[in-house]
Amino acid sequence: MKMKKLKFSKIYSFRFGQKANFRTENPQIGKQGFSRVVLCNEPDSFESDFRNGYADNSVRSTKYTVANFLPKSLFEQFRRVANFFFLVTGILAFTKLAPYTAVSAILPLCIITGATMVKEGVEDWRRKKQDIEVNNRRVIFHKGDGNFEYTEWKNLKVGNIVKVKKDEFFPADLLLLSSSYDDAVCYVETMNLDGETNLKLKQGLEVTSSLNEDFIFRDFKASVKCEDPNANLYSFVGSMEFEGQKYPLSPQQLLLRDSKLRNTDYVYGAVIFTGHDTKVIQNATDPPSKRSKIEKKMDRIIYFLFCVLFIIAFVGSILFGIVTKRDLHNGVMKRWYLRPDDSTIFFDPRKVAAASVFHFLTALMLYNFFIPISLYFSIELVKVLQCIFINQDINMYYEELDKPALARTSNLNEELGQIDTILSDKTGTLTCNSMEFIKCSVAGVAYGRGVTEVEQAIGDISNNSPIIHQQVNRSEPESDIREAHDRKEPIKGFNFVDERIMNGNWVNEPCADVIQKFFRLLSVCHTAIPEVDEDTGRVSYEAESPDEAAFVIAAREVGFKFYKRTQNSLSLKELDPVSGNEVERTYKILNVLEFNSSRKRMSVIVKDEEGKILLLSKGADSVMFERLAKNGREFEEKTLEHMNEYADAGLRTLILAYRELDEEEYNEFDNKFSEVKNSVTVDRESLIEEVSDKIEKNLILLGATAVEDKLQNGVPECIDKLAQAGIKIWVLTGDKMETAINIGFSCRLLRQGMKQIIIHLEIPDIQALEKDGDKKAIINASRESVYHQISEEDNTKNMFLELATRCSSVICCRSSPKQKALVTRLVKEGTGKTTLAIGDGANDVGMLQEADVGVGISGVEGMQAVMSSDIAIAQFRYLERLLLVHGHWCYRRMSTMICYFFYKNITFGFTLFLYEVYASFSGQPAYNDWFLSFYSVLFSSLPAIALGVFDQDVSARYCHKFPFLYQEGVQNVLFSWRRILSWMLNGFISAIIIFFFCTKAIGLQAFDDNGQTAGKAMLGQTMYTCVVWVVNLQMALSVRYFTLVQHIAIWGSIALWYFFMFAYGSLPPSFSTNAYKVFVETLAPTPSFWIVTLFVTLSSLIPYFSSSTIKMWFFPMHHEKVQWMRYGDKKTNDSE
Repeated sequence: MKMKKLKFSKIYSFRFGQKANFRTENPQIGKQGFSRVVLCNEPDSFESDFRNGYADNSVRSTKYTVANFLPKSLFEQFRRVANFFFLVTGILAFTKLAPYTAVSAILPLCIITGATMVKEGVEDWRRKKQDIEVNNRRVIFHKGDGNFEYTEWKNLKVGNIVKVKKDEFFPADLLLLSSSYDDAVCYVETMNLDGETNLKLKQGLEVTSSLNEDFIFRDFKASVKCEDPNANLYSFVGSMEFEGQKYPLSPQQLLLRDSKLRNTDYVYGAVIFTGHDTKVIQNATDPPSKRSKIEKKMDRIIYFLFCVLFIIAFVGSILFGIVTKRDLHNGVMKRWYLRPDDSTIFFDPRKVAAASVFHFLTALMLYNFFIPISLYFSIELVKVLQCIFINQDINMYYEELDKPALARTSNLNEELGQIDTILSDKTGTLTCNSMEFIKCSVAGVAYGRGVTEVEQAIGDISNNSPIIHQQVNRSEPESDIREAHDRKEPIKGFNFVDERIMNGNWVNEPCADVIQKFFRLLSVCHTAIPEVDEDTGRVSYEAESPDEAAFVIAAREVGFKFYKRTQNSLSLKELDPVSGNEVERTYKILNVLEFNSSRKRMSVIVKDEEGKILLLSKGADSVMFERLAKNGREFEEKTLEHMNEYADAGLRTLILAYRELDEEEYNEFDNKFSEVKNSVTVDRESLIEEVSDKIEKNLILLGATAVEDKLQNGVPECIDKLAQAGIKIWVLTGDKMETAINIGFSCRLLRQGMKQIIIHLEIPDIQALEKDGDKKAIINASRESVYHQISEEDNTKNMFLELATRCSSVICCRSSPKQKALVTRLVKEGTGKTTLAIGDGANDVGMLQEADVGVGISGVEGMQAVMSSDIAIAQFRYLERLLLVHGHWCYRRMSTMICYFFYKNITFGFTLFLYEVYASFSGQPAYNDWFLSFYSVLFSSLPAIALGVFDQDVSARYCHKFPFLYQEGVQNVLFSWRRILSWMLNGFISAIIIFFFCTKAIGLQAFDDNGQTAGKAMLGQTMYTCVVWVVNLQMALSVRYFTLVQHIAIWGSIALWYFFMFAYGSLPPSFSTNAYKVFVETLAPTPSFWIVTLFVTLSSLIPYFSSSTIKMWFFPMHHEKVQWMRYGDKKTNDSE
């Protein structure tokens, strides 16, 4: 496929057949914000160096540098309250207050923070490697004397002249000077910038268009004055002084870094912005920081445990003070063996207040094991691993586009299991954004026999539907049906079937002249680029939107084939109704009045071969009908009727109209238009719209088009499942209300029997005000109308939200991008529930960033929504698995894992407290220093991490089969305060059982065959062994889906403890201290050690096991009911 060499410069300069000649300089140049001066082709001159200290062209996306990595990373770690607390206690461990050695206190903190820092460093190194690759890309630049050679991007300076070849990226923001085309035109792909896949046309100034050879740049000199670096991709204000003349510059001459040169052999450009001054880097802001509700609640639990810790330490210090004061009363020593008369300040009865304060600090250090030191790191690790599983899920891989799911942040995995409301875009999200021309209304006659998906869906709901009844009973000749079936291959963008129009039969219609103008307008009024296959002669089109492509294809298939475009003309082949032969017609393009969201229309002004000047226009009905002339409304009533039918069928409609201009009127318009177009001022766009508005009046109506945007595969089934899961679904669309409602039926968002509540402003009073154009009166009337439709109270927003949240489905029509974001914020803040927004285009970015979770669809509209999202998927139907399976699993895993962390630390920490009670709050720990240090790091965290990654309460199949399981996350039953406190209570109970059973079982009687009683070290290791067994078997009871990894984690943690006792106890006494040979010589040979361990472990697990059994039998949760059903199905299958 080859594209013919086109001179297409004037489509974006709005004026054809005449070179733009500018002689005025923007008055803003030189003022604040517009002070940049660039000396082209002399970047190393003294004046250039003196004038500017601009950034070099290297970029850095890393968070750290070699110099600041350590301090900055440490600061990031100790911003967390828990880590800062452990740092303070670690520092205090170097004082005499510490109940353990300093090294044993600092080492776990170093391991956890070090592991997190290593993770940060690895991620940053990956970014560094990407930066190195980008900075070392090569580009051709002008070295001097007309010689060009390759250099790295990072070496470019402001003012350099570079030569970029086809399919290369622009290394900096360049001023386009010339290209391989004579009029300095080039085609640019901006997908990396704004996600749009269609090509943009750029054009250099006429005065530099002849600089298209290397040697010419030997003597080239020019100076550019322009705006300072900013993030606006679509604006550029400046002027260039060349050969004594000044020429205004606009975005049309700016080639942005990271966009790609396409369909152009080469361009020459001058470097204007480099490195971090370029617009793409200026625009690269981080998405808003989002934290899950579970993570926020976890912070509150940490604060709660801090309060518990301080209360226990405070109470213990008071009791310590009371006991210590009694040790020496009137010279009598109560506990004489402690020598209270000759004690340090820490135990001095005569300074009991100071001793109590010091004991309080000691207790804080001793009881800090209530706070799980490895919790944050474990959560980060688990979330990263969960993201890997989401990314590698084959069931969310879209083979057609080779796009898997992509979790772009790991912070929100569990949020996916708590979504209460989904706010979705329609076009490109629920639909394919692949338009098909299917119906049209011309001269008041409806054409097109096809039945849309919406009509089929409504037919499934009710066979008595008037639309379906009309379609079914409409006579369809056999020839037409045969034509549809005999077509060898479907034509993308064209699904129109009607024998009255096709195969040239339109010439026999009563209004053949109107039909001719209708399809001629479709073939002329556009900015599409034709691509001619030189082998087959087949013409295809590259258009700015799927709608525009569908219109040009429809015109081609009917017989109006657009095949050629030049710099000031457009050629097509059409059927001559008089001779019956195909003839070529050429239209001189005078002006193009572009489409934008505020104008809602596009027009072209052309001159035909007869010298007539025609204004051809297409646009939305809301702006087109008001522009019709009195004598141009002949078909208005019928066209409106057909448009309503098309809207009922879920089709997107546009109105087509035209008018003939006389020479004087056009010249007056052209002069004004050229004047405002060639000005470079802040209000330039509004002036262009104002001038355009004056010419686009008194139009003659031709008819209306109707295109279908088909639903994506699996959308109705997905929405049905999400609704069954109890998730509320809102659709925010710019479509008309009738279209949106019927799309709602086709995708099962709306169902038969639902009560519909419609709030709108289409009442006679407001319509009359709209015709008068009084905007203030319209706003007041609209507000008053909504008040009356919702409530008599003057609180519209809250009343609307209260009404909407009681509905299972909500559709907001005619929504602008800003309104989508505002509605999302209203739902998020008003309900306090978790919201998810899903969209595919740049107009959905605000909505995605506003929601708790933003999901981007990597579809036709490019990648901007994906780049602003938290998670990216290729098709809407994958949302079902993302939420009902991964969301449900991640929520349950994370909730159980965090609860378990608090449980295991309370179990361990409370045994220390109970020992302190029995030791008169002396500050002596029950366990060896290194046992304390490695409890959270080695002997209890791995099973929790394995559960967080692999556990499944039910399989993926049952998650799909029973969507109501999802409500556990929405109602937050697995991470409610009741459940959290029950886990904490279980920890206290386990600690009490372990402590008292161990002390009573081995406390007084002989411990071994030699008659020795158990000392502190033996009691401590026995208790520690019981704690390790209990917390790991507690995890085994909590696991619902055992894998090999979980078995290794649980039994491996227990085995590691025994190995550690053996290895650590074998070290010299100077290192192992009171643990020397305790396990080998005392505990292991003693049967009572093993019996106590078994008995205490089983006893500690009985309360949890009993309560879980009672709840499962008499008060089962949703997932437990499904587990019972699954067990029953398995039992039945086994018996069969």
